[in-house]
Amino acid sequence: MAAGTPLLKVENAGIRFGGLKAVSGVNLELRQGELAGLIGPNGAGKTTFFNLLTGVYVPTEGSISLVGEKLNGLAPYKITKKGISRTFQNIRLFSDMTVLDNVKVAYHSLARHSILSSIFRLPSHFKGEMEMEEKAIEFLKIFKLDHVLHEKAKNLPYGQQRRLEIARALAAKPKLLLLDEPAAGMNPQETEDLMNLIALIREKFELTILLIEHDMNLVMGVCERIYVLDHGQLIAEGTPEQIRNNPKVIEAYLGEEVS
Repeated sequence: MAAGTPLLKVENAGIRFGGLKAVSGVNLELRQGELAGLIGPNGAGKTTFFNLLTGVYVPTEGSISLVGEKLNGLAPYKITKKGISRTFQNIRLFSDMTVLDNVKVAYHSLARHSILSSIFRLPSHFKGEMEMEEKAIEFLKIFKLDHVLHEKAKNLPYGQQRRLEIARALAAKPKLLLLDEPAAGMNPQETEDLMNLIALIREKFELTILLIEHDMNLVMGVCERIYVLDHGQLIAEGTPEQIRNNPKVIEAYLGEEVS
């Protein structure tokens, strides 16, 4: 990546659903290694914006680029291969598959052996499968899930399911990781553990991370820069301290939570 080139560049991006502007005129840049937050009230357009970044929705205005390459109109799986992975507000694991297989699914998108080698069960297929399994196990050790490798995902406690979803997203080797309300439904201890995990994976994998979150303690505790959406429009941007002291943001969105 050329010096000065943002990893992610969003220019005047928006989408209409009929006559409704769900997101409009959003400008946002993320640099390599940055950890940023996206906040706003329910219905502000945060998840819709994530859907634009990942190809679930195609922008009806503006452009989205990753390392200078325009993503508009690409299918979600192609955007994943370009380097954007995400988690979801509501956990989306393969619930009847094991912890190990959930992570191996992500590795399959990067598999080197061909479909034909898998169909005909050639040696390259078995070698590739073994390599993926070894990588997945090493990966799950980082998330302290290696002791439940063969447990079905649906049987894990909620906090572990969240960690597994993040692990699966990271297994696709993204340049940019999008976390959609990762602390939703967590108790205070689980939230604190999550804050430590986000800091760890950002440092270990040299990732750029953008997260949506309603837990202001988490946002203020881990994010270097925060964007605020309201009715689909970006109304504020700044450091946690700047956002904390922005009268409009405090009055409209944060209230006593950041006092």
